[in-house]
Amino acid sequence: MTVTTGTPPRHLLHVFPTFAVGGSQLRFAQLVRLHGTRYRHSVISVDGDRTMASRLPRGVEIDCIPGAFKTKSTLRSALGAFRALRRIAPDVLVTYNWGAMDWSIAKRFWPALPHIHIEDGFGPEEKSQQLRRRVLSRHYVLDEARTILAVPSRRLETIALDIWRLPRARVRYIPNGIDCARFAPRPQSRNPDEIVVGTVAALRPEKNLARLIEIFSKAQAREPAKRMKLVIVGDGAEREALQKAAAKSPFAQRVQFAGATSAPEDFLAAMDIFALTSDTEQMPLSVLEAMATGLPVLSFDVGDLPFMVAPENAEMVSVPLADSGTYAENLLRLARDPDLRARIGAANREVARTRFDEKTMASAYAELFG
Repeated sequence: MTVTTGTPPRHLLHVFPTFAVGGSQLRFAQLVRLHGTRYRHSVISVDGDRTMASRLPRGVEIDCIPGAFKTKSTLRSALGAFRALRRIAPDVLVTYNWGAMDWSIAKRFWPALPHIHIEDGFGPEEKSQQLRRRVLSRHYVLDEARTILAVPSRRLETIALDIWRLPRARVRYIPNGIDCARFAPRPQSRNPDEIVVGTVAALRPEKNLARLIEIFSKAQAREPAKRMKLVIVGDGAEREALQKAAAKSPFAQRVQFAGATSAPEDFLAAMDIFALTSDTEQMPLSVLEAMATGLPVLSFDVGDLPFMVAPENAEMVSVPLADSGTYAENLLRLARDPDLRARIGAANREVARTRFDEKTMASAYAELFG
């Protein structure tokens, strides 16, 4: 759904804590593609990492502004952000997550500037509870006349209203969306005697993929007659530590690190089960992509997972974080029963198609961006 208009494109300034590859950045690339020339974009990466730039769609004006904007002083960061805002003079400021909050503070000194803050979730430091300083900051900084908070999950919406105490008029729930046709199931030539368990994730601490390796190894040990393979798609700072953890497993030869990819659909098409072991999530795109591929999903009860998947899959994504044993049992249930995998996978695909289409998401963000 490429949108074009006869008027000059509105200029959006996007401020990311990092422009490394991740969920917020991938959604941004989606929206750039779907909105077409309706907007021109400037991107600032607070930490200076602009890895995601190579994955952006062609044919749309996108300026990735060089330099790092991170300092230890909130006051200095906010003043620097304000000076940059005045210099760039965007039509709309779009900030992402806590790491861009200094820019939201700077916006308070420019009351007329429309501001969208998109909050996708939390790092490991807030996986259990909200930090009081951040709660207060979000409340006072985001409760401003021309600021709207956009969140992709119902749990985040509840947090924004009940904990950050933002007015209902300031909060918009916009679920993530995907290109269901791109992730449609494809015939694959595969080993019928091997079950492929896989995940697609940035290799960061909160994804807790060491736990996935441990659960996979214990499940395989309990049922040696059922040969399984674990495929981890993605890259990041945790890769070396995870490879060391996998090397200690008695099934190390069955754990594959596939690295980063711009075509996750190729790997998902070869999986039988999609597995997530994150400590914290909200509405991960990787799960929507797995659902569109027709895969059953395993997860602990994090974010909106129980509300995202089909009812047939809900039990298997509602496991308490401390209950790795039940997670392993669910993995073995799916590994043993191809009919169960097919039934849950088909239901997930239908939910992805009817509830999480990317065009609906694009229209909702276009309404915010103007």
